[in-house]
Amino acid sequence: MSSASHLDVLRRIRAPDEKPRPRPGERCELCTEPIAEAHGHLVDLQQRALMCACRGCYLLFTADGAGGTRFRAVPDRYLAFTDLRLSPGEWDALQVPVSVAFFFVNSSLDRIAAFYPGPAGATESLLPLETWNELVAAHAELGTLEPDVEAILVRSDRTTNHAECFLVPIDACYELVGRLRQLWRGFDGGSDARDALDAFFDHVRTRAR
Repeated sequence: MSSASHLDVLRRIRAPDEKPRPRPGERCELCTEPIAEAHGHLVDLQQRALMCACRGCYLLFTADGAGGTRFRAVPDRYLAFTDLRLSPGEWDALQVPVSVAFFFVNSSLDRIAAFYPGPAGATESLLPLETWNELVAAHAELGTLEPDVEAILVRSDRTTNHAECFLVPIDACYELVGRLRQLWRGFDGGSDARDALDAFFDHVRTRAR
């Protein structure tokens, strides 16, 4: 999935309102039905792309739906793993050069994929599979995510050796990537990017159970 396609989808992601209405030109990418500003997303497993979907198409590709195997609906599940702790050594083993990363299972490749945000968008970290397996063995909750459509979002604080960890929809991760890419300045992102990161995690904490 290219950075451009990430942003095309993410520009259309907004906070839900009480009475969602279709926006001019906003349509389901499967059936072309007009869709509201607040809408669901599908993962195209062949193209590795996010797609906007009307309610009918979204439900078709949920776990209980009757759709095929090419598309999967992105669920709306947020979980907080408040007891999880990652040591500095465990974080270093993930080979992530910044404090935030997300991890999801790529079912096409049958492997874990690790990405972190930056000025160019989502950058992949070449995470060895054995490293992830060791982490799941130590923290069983990391193994509960649904392949392709959910991610483990981690933010590490080296000053306290504490890592916040959440299970989130995959589109939330690319929403974060899009926000930070637009705001990123300098080597570490700058104050605007840090403020956006803090606000995003505040939102995730509110949504998480």
